[in-house]
Amino acid sequence: MKISIRRSRRAATAVALGAALTLTATACGDDGSGAGGDKGSEGSGKGKIVFWDNNGGVRTDIWKEIIADFEKANPDIDVEYVGIASTEYQSKVDTAIQGGGLPDVGGVGAAMLAGFSAQGALEPLDDRLGKSALNGKLNEDMVKVLKASGGGDGTLYSIPTSANNGVLYYRTDLFQAAGLEEPTTWDKFYEAAEKLTDAKKNAFGYTIRGGAGSIAQALDAMYGQSGITSFWNGDKTTVNDPKNVAALEKYAGLYKKVTPAADLNNDFTKMVAQWDSGTIGMLNHNLGSYQDHVKALGVDKFRGIPQPTGADGKRVQVSNPVDGLGLFKSSKNKEAAWKFIEFALSKAENSKFNESAGQVPANNEAASDAWISKAEPTKLAAQALTDGSTTIVQLPYYLPDWNTISKADNEPNFQKVLLGKMSAKEFLDTLADQLNEAQAEWKQQNG
Repeated sequence: MKISIRRSRRAATAVALGAALTLTATACGDDGSGAGGDKGSEGSGKGKIVFWDNNGGVRTDIWKEIIADFEKANPDIDVEYVGIASTEYQSKVDTAIQGGGLPDVGGVGAAMLAGFSAQGALEPLDDRLGKSALNGKLNEDMVKVLKASGGGDGTLYSIPTSANNGVLYYRTDLFQAAGLEEPTTWDKFYEAAEKLTDAKKNAFGYTIRGGAGSIAQALDAMYGQSGITSFWNGDKTTVNDPKNVAALEKYAGLYKKVTPAADLNNDFTKMVAQWDSGTIGMLNHNLGSYQDHVKALGVDKFRGIPQPTGADGKRVQVSNPVDGLGLFKSSKNKEAAWKFIEFALSKAENSKFNESAGQVPANNEAASDAWISKAEPTKLAAQALTDGSTTIVQLPYYLPDWNTISKADNEPNFQKVLLGKMSAKEFLDTLADQLNEAQAEWKQQNG
């Protein structure tokens, strides 16, 4: 496969020297897998496998519980858990693809799928799923998203574990005290952000994501306000459409006026912790942080609702990447690794994982479990995605360069926008140029 991956390779090269020794020491050792081009083997179906969690720290406890269940059911297989922070995961995998030390199994969501598969690092899973007891039991839409995200040939390289969705969390106690209506529209959102801010009392209306992962949240706010329903207009992206430019100008203008100054460098963990412990009115995140808010605030002081609608009552939001588990081609024990994936996607384990994560299960039987109706944001998100009220702008996860463009290449520029050192138009024009080039390369390679 000759898909262009120069940006992905550039990112991998940049971190290779600093990370190679760490990866070799902490990941697999002599029992582990090789580099991306290695073909691996089926192995004995016993012994040791290595699992890399792509959201280490946040999901460590639940994955260790699932691993304990798996090892009890499969006493002849040992799973070594390696938790890697979501902000570091892509660069660590890219480094291992080039230099060796890949795990047997790892978290592989839609956003990074094309980049890994383009480098030949992932095992095709269509045949394995077809022969598995899981066949026909997984959410077909999630499977389709991962097939479409794998680089263009429709091959399944990751088995879905869960779907996420954007959520606007707001403090019901603060809204009630201020006499504010629920922020169901963008106009109400901006009104509340201003009214709830009293910087002298360290009270703010909103917390904006300025650190790692900021681009996805900015895109969600842009398309939600502009009402544009497609990421592409022909072969050109709509990110720098004048309506999106105006939307980003308004959204970025919230920084330091109704948000804490610390937001400039906040990734989701810092943003969530800040919201849970302070007096900030609203937070945009996804279903994954729901349990954190419950633990910090209880269920009576906040709600999590679908993203605001426009003045016309229509909701537009960008797609949230489906998460999944991938089997790395270089694994020397693919049989055991696949057993682990199958086990993790069983009804009981997939339900347990998603109840902890607050996300929508990929296993259809797990998706009917009672906890979903009790987790209000998950219930409302599922309704919004199925009742016709929401239009999803599908992001181009199929581009091998997508994750690099939407993270390393442009997160520093977004910070410049927040600081007033770059205009929203210049930022979006730069982003559009990169996306249009990546799209042209992808179409050339994929006909």
